[in-house]
Amino acid sequence: MTSLYDADGQALACTVIQAGPCVVTQLRTEEKDGYKAVQLAYGEKKEKNTTKPMLGHFKAAGTTPKRKVVEFKYFAREFELGKTLTIGDVFAEGDFVDVVGKVKGRGFQGVVKRHGFGGVGGQTHGQHNRARHPGSIGACSFPSRVFKGLRMAGRMGGNRVTIQNLRVLKIIPEQNLLVISGSVPGAKESFVIIEK
Repeated sequence: MTSLYDADGQALACTVIQAGPCVVTQLRTEEKDGYKAVQLAYGEKKEKNTTKPMLGHFKAAGTTPKRKVVEFKYFAREFELGKTLTIGDVFAEGDFVDVVGKVKGRGFQGVVKRHGFGGVGGQTHGQHNRARHPGSIGACSFPSRVFKGLRMAGRMGGNRVTIQNLRVLKIIPEQNLLVISGSVPGAKESFVIIEK
């Protein structure tokens, strides 16, 4: 992340994303596949690390093996197989986009960090080591079980999240860089999907 200044001198928090070049590796059609979509591939990958079916798939598109392959529905324009898309072909400054990514995994966390619980009481009156614990979970002789979905400690993060309506502040076409307002899910160098 970094920041930009707008015309009024206001600092805007933003994220820089390298979004291309992407290659069209497959065109889905209503007749053959039952739906219409464009498959795009991004990032170089060694041939020795690519499976033979995927090598054939990329060869049919006339391109080298790629690291990430994603399908996009509802494209307004037509594309041809093997065509390389740059950032200027898809995005413009001022566009609003949705960014899909995988949140950083945070491992096994307690209820205070995972769900925002306040902990159990203060430190006095015999309170010993229960400060960040969940407290009573409410089940006694009836219903004699714990209800599904009860907020407890557990694995946190590592799930797919969509951040909606982020504005494209700036485009740097020479390096295929997209400067988007706000933050996006995922760690540095991770893949995100940008939907218009």
